Amino acid sequence: MKDKVPGGQAQPGQAKSVGLKQVAAHVGLSVAAVSRVLNESPAARSIPEKTQKRIQEAARLLNYRPNVLARSLRNKRTHTLGVMVPEVSDGYATLVLAGIEEALLRHGYFYFLVSHHRRKELLDEYQHLLVARAVEGIIVVDTVLHEKPSTPTIAVSGNHIRDGVTSVVVNHESAALMALEHLRALGHERIAFIKGQRFSSDTQARWDGIRHAARALKLTIKPSLVAQLEGDQPNHEPGYIATRALLETQEPFTALFCFNDTAAIGAVLAIREAGLRVPEDVSVIGFDDVESAAFQNPGLTTVRQPLREMGMLAAETILKQLEAGRESRIDPSAHIEQLVVEPKLIVRASTAPARNLVK
Repeated sequence: MKDKVPGGQAQPGQAKSVGLKQVAAHVGLSVAAVSRVLNESPAARSIPEKTQKRIQEAARLLNYRPNVLARSLRNKRTHTLGVMVPEVSDGYATLVLAGIEEALLRHGYFYFLVSHHRRKELLDEYQHLLVARAVEGIIVVDTVLHEKPSTPTIAVSGNHIRDGVTSVVVNHESAALMALEHLRALGHERIAFIKGQRFSSDTQARWDGIRHAARALKLTIKPSLVAQLEGDQPNHEPGYIATRALLETQEPFTALFCFNDTAAIGAVLAIREAGLRVPEDVSVIGFDDVESAAFQNPGLTTVRQPLREMGMLAAETILKQLEAGRESRIDPSAHIEQLVVEPKLIVRASTAPARNLVK
């Protein structure tokens, strides 16, 4: 005998989904009350939490599946966001996206993901395409916007963005202080640096943090020991090239602080090819704590940027803003320009006490 649910015959191996009327009949409540709960209407707040849980449990039991199209037309909502990233690759963007996705799934939202590869024409076109697809808001990740958004927008690492956009950023000064204090405690005074690409929204903020931290610690930053990542490859090559350039100056240094982990991994290879050891000859420290950082040889000391949490915070924030807007509770004077998250130093095997100067 096949299982049956109110509303129709079950198909072989699959229970037939039901509508709001069947769920309402099952719990003995009005269709309007059940609709408010299952469609996450603001009016559902007036329904006791115990009753809401009973409705949700009945919906699961009866295999209720909402008609998303009908709900969108009825509520003039799509429950969809747009997410814009430079590229999808192992590391930074992947972790941020994981946090965004987790938060959106929890709230019943979908998202369109686009990769603009830092091409202005794609970035501008995608903004318009996402709006044309009726997204309710947009989350941009490490992305420079060339025009003011026409829809609610949240930026992850949007240090340059203003015009009513809330940015989720890491405390760069605190991050730099952690890294430089760690290196100085190990006896490193001659420290080399690799700055980020000029197009990255984090580059200037992170470099400002390093300069302020160095000043506070009375550490000298020598211009000849500062390199910059060039090119737009999302791989280890830019870090490898920048490190080779530093080594070719023959300016001695015992530690290298890299813009991100991807660059740091490339730096380790360049140092080894020069006949030097990490960390015995040169200590290397990265930034981000991507998932592969712990599995490098040696394990990479890095400043952990809570990327997954930043993605979740961005998603939660834009959903709250959308809800406030629907309830006409937006107060322009209460706009938060930045949400700052704190970093954490993760010490692994790529840093050690200073020994010989690099010649």
